[in-house]
Amino acid sequence: MSVDLGYDLEQLDERGRSLLFTEARTANSFADIPVSDDELQGIWDLARWSPSGANAQPLRALFIRTQDGRERLAPHMMETNGDKVLAAPALAILAYDGRFYEQFPTTFPDRAEMYFQHFSSMPEDVVKDMAEYNAALQSGVFLMAVRAQGLAAGPMGGFDRAGVDAEFFAGTTWKSHLVVTIGHPGDNPWFDRLPRVPAETALAWG
Repeated sequence: MSVDLGYDLEQLDERGRSLLFTEARTANSFADIPVSDDELQGIWDLARWSPSGANAQPLRALFIRTQDGRERLAPHMMETNGDKVLAAPALAILAYDGRFYEQFPTTFPDRAEMYFQHFSSMPEDVVKDMAEYNAALQSGVFLMAVRAQGLAAGPMGGFDRAGVDAEFFAGTTWKSHLVVTIGHPGDNPWFDRLPRVPAETALAWG
């Protein structure tokens, strides 16, 4: 059975696949080129279309471009990640909103009341697990959006989450889960490509 989507699905060309997948990798140095608010807004304008369970969209982002913001974040990073924060033209602290269900009137208006009642009555740890899982799913799309915007990303999970939350998100329902450096690649920005798990190990067929 075919479904008319109103448009034709096309394969991404080789240039696009290279940019987003096969040649893309984490940047370890950035050029001394500013990243504008428009570029950061462009990243979000793409990332916001990512899938999430019940269209819950728990991902939130705090963009940092100021030296003060870098210096506030750096002490909470582990090992050399602090140096990467100080050297990056721009940063995103990706977080999840623990009360994402309050946005259902916007994100799922046809079922807003039902979903609000459902999630607001769940145990806190169950809601937290859903928020974290879907924010992680959205974060992968966020990294792709950085690449699609013509920039490079350096995702880092090595940081003190409680410290970052106290520093940046006190009094809110946001909880940090990933820090991403963003900018134009600098000198020798890439490590050599590391191997991928072979298909015979990663795939099963039913």
